[in-house]
Amino acid sequence: MRILKYMIGGAIAGAAAAYLMGYDYLFSGISKTYLKGKSSAYIDDGNLFPGNPIVTESPKLWEEDPEYNKKELPKHLVENLKRSRTAAFVVIRKGRILHEQYWEGYNQLSQTNSFSMAKAVTVMLLGKALEEGIIQTIDEKLANLYPEFKEKTFGDLVTLKNLAQMEAGLDWDENYNNPFLPNAKAYYGRSLVKAVFSRKFKQEPGTQFEYQSGSTQLLGFALKKALGKPLATYLSEKFWIPLGMEQNAKWSTDGYGMEKTYCCIHSNARDFAKLGQLFLDDGKSENQQVLNTDFIEQMRTPTEKSEGIYGMGLWINNDNPVRHYYFQGLQGQYIIVVPDYDMVIVRTGSYLNSPKNDRGRPDQVRFLVNETVQLFQ
Repeated sequence: MRILKYMIGGAIAGAAAAYLMGYDYLFSGISKTYLKGKSSAYIDDGNLFPGNPIVTESPKLWEEDPEYNKKELPKHLVENLKRSRTAAFVVIRKGRILHEQYWEGYNQLSQTNSFSMAKAVTVMLLGKALEEGIIQTIDEKLANLYPEFKEKTFGDLVTLKNLAQMEAGLDWDENYNNPFLPNAKAYYGRSLVKAVFSRKFKQEPGTQFEYQSGSTQLLGFALKKALGKPLATYLSEKFWIPLGMEQNAKWSTDGYGMEKTYCCIHSNARDFAKLGQLFLDDGKSENQQVLNTDFIEQMRTPTEKSEGIYGMGLWINNDNPVRHYYFQGLQGQYIIVVPDYDMVIVRTGSYLNSPKNDRGRPDQVRFLVNETVQLFQ
């Protein structure tokens, strides 16, 4: 009995210490992962978090290519997709759906977590807000929207462009495995303000490329302040409805209704493909210019500081024989745009050990591009 009392007392003391030290989010993380038999965040965790709806009004199904699903994928491609625990693999060619295949119980209606593909979507919202004059310039200072940043070293210099290009100089360790670092606090914590606004800036903005979820979350806060409405609502109005998305989606939020703009749009592969098609069509959908071409071009143009691998929200590979750029999310969520072949490739799933041997660019993306183009060109 005495041992049990010590154990209970120790657990209570540990919990109290965690709360006092700001690590209370660990309990949420444990309940949402280990207690559900998972070792990390996963593509089906959308129902575990609050969220804002992203609504559509007049769904438009993809027009099928005459060769739709008539060609079997080669064995080595299927093996790669299965080994990497792929949920969905969708190929769009010349604006028509050419191939779609699902594994592990997923189907056309399955909604999975975009993870960091949402970063590019957040930048798209910035482009629309600039287009509509809600934000006057991409060089707007973050501190103009949140004056408290003027008190931080370098905080008064950070622009929205710095945040979009991952050149903010934020003190943020982009580590997905250490539960004591800021990504875990942002993902499982109740307050994104506590997770992000507490961070300092370690260097002058615009001097170095460093991929950081915290930068995109700060951009999300700036957008919400300027728009005065939920970002999910703005995404619905400006993109989901005009693109005729097939399903309503959901954007996970913290406990106060703020969207996790660095991640967490829960949608299906066919609708993710429509985002890629918008870029392939230079921001146009049917007869409507949904996002202006100049901003699209800015997003997919590699920055000097990134040494050619990143634009604004998009990863870029112009070194591969087949040029491509793409939305990228944790565990292998990809919307890949291949302009020279008028093609969009979507892959979702749970690739926990995806190798990245090319400065943060996943090996699988290059593999999928080269194999798909060869098969369907």
